[in-house]
Amino acid sequence: MKISHSFDSGAIEVLSLDNPEDIRLRLRADNAAEFRQWFHFRVQGAAGRSLRMVFENASAAAYPDGWPEYRCVASYDRRNWFRVAATRYEDGQLIVEHTPEHGSVYYAYFEPYSYERHLDLVGWAETSPFAHVDSVGSTIEGRELDRIVVGREAPAHRPVWIIARQHPGETMAEWFIEGLLERLLDAADPVARRIRERAVLYIVPNMNPDGAIHGNLRTNAAGRNLNREWRTPDEQASPEVFHVRNAMEATGCELFLDIHGDEALPYVFFSTAEEVPGFTAESAARQARLVAALSAASPDFQTEHGYKPGRFGEELLTLASKWVAHRFGCVSLTLEMPFKDNANMPDGRTGWSSARSKRLGAAMLNAILAHLEGN
Repeated sequence: MKISHSFDSGAIEVLSLDNPEDIRLRLRADNAAEFRQWFHFRVQGAAGRSLRMVFENASAAAYPDGWPEYRCVASYDRRNWFRVAATRYEDGQLIVEHTPEHGSVYYAYFEPYSYERHLDLVGWAETSPFAHVDSVGSTIEGRELDRIVVGREAPAHRPVWIIARQHPGETMAEWFIEGLLERLLDAADPVARRIRERAVLYIVPNMNPDGAIHGNLRTNAAGRNLNREWRTPDEQASPEVFHVRNAMEATGCELFLDIHGDEALPYVFFSTAEEVPGFTAESAARQARLVAALSAASPDFQTEHGYKPGRFGEELLTLASKWVAHRFGCVSLTLEMPFKDNANMPDGRTGWSSARSKRLGAAMLNAILAHLEGN
């Protein structure tokens, strides 16, 4: 039996593999920071064998409160993923018990979104008559920050910015973008067509390709949490934010969405902008209109559960959606999806999944159109 992780987003530390019923593992930290929670690895030669995998340092994860009720994801073909029911957190350890049906099986914290799939998505969008792709700059390791521009840049077309995956382990964010783009570039979809007639959308599907390839949970190649860099981004240490922020200054921004995943809360929700200095009654009304439209478009979304006021404290304006709301005075929201399941609409086999993330991305078009038509 063998465990490997030397592939795109692979991450694990193997302590002991002698006994299949007592495999000892450790969560690996980000390449240049002490955040740890993401894992992705392959087990070979285990078909029909009862595996018991113990993540010894699960209590040292960035979000240990994310482990209760969590279930590991697994796949034989890297396309179809399912939840491992026998996943539990006890005595500070994450324990996963599974008997693979085939000789090779992959385990991960959530369904991965590979860099190759990212390039395929960008290439597919480039062929659409409604879009073009450019680069707003390069990452620390020289990868392009791909931007997909949908619609025509014109004075009457309002600028909408959507970014995803500032935290690379939150792969559901790029699945969301894939679903959004599939509908947005559909010539037969009337909602998509109306949006393209009224707005130009600037979409960055992966803000952190370096961190994604490294298998990081939360940081870029320099160990920076990009969603704490927006007030004063460093061109050398956080070029991803530096370049995207400059591009936004060039176009302006009338609506901003930052797509994320939350380790602990089993719900889909927005982190809103009420605490941002300068938030007005008019801002509240416009924000409420978009939130209500997403509620109507997707039963997966809810407004009862979310972050408590004051969560971000003095860091508030270092976060993307808060800085954008303050800088441009626009509707600016962070969308969070669960790593676990949606407690309001649980799915025993998949939990929250790539497919559900994509459907939510498609549903977001209804909310975007409601915003455009209501302002």
